[in-house]
Amino acid sequence: MEKFPEFKLENQNGEIVSNEDLKNTTVIYFYPKDNTPGCTTQANDLKEIMEELKSLNVTVYGVSGDSRKKHQNFIEKNDLNFDLLVDEDFNLAKELDVYRLKKAFGKESMGIVRTTFVVDEDSNILKRMDNVKAKTHAEDLKAFLEEV
Repeated sequence: MEKFPEFKLENQNGEIVSNEDLKNTTVIYFYPKDNTPGCTTQANDLKEIMEELKSLNVTVYGVSGDSRKKHQNFIEKNDLNFDLLVDEDFNLAKELDVYRLKKAFGKESMGIVRTTFVVDEDSNILKRMDNVKAKTHAEDLKAFLEEV
């Protein structure tokens, strides 16, 4: 089984989150940018199913290249009930091959491609969801987690 790489990232409050914090099942989802329409939809949909996820002993972390301050703003603005991790240098995103060339509106740029990892307490990757659609992410994720 493939392992999720060793990591140590700050959350929005400056607390360090690492593999040691992976208890039970953890969802680590990578998204392009705070306060953009798709990322806001995705985060709010996850917020809506958080109680159900908690009942399944699932923890959620969002990861992007945004700063702690931007994460704090995003959480406050949307009343999010999970932590966002800072990967400003994209080291973890690059290691997982989720930071790549993207095309949007006819322009090419490097950035995070929406990708979700479901990881167990031993850092084993139970599922990798590529090309995640913001609008159906929460439903797709819940369906998978209910099966696990």
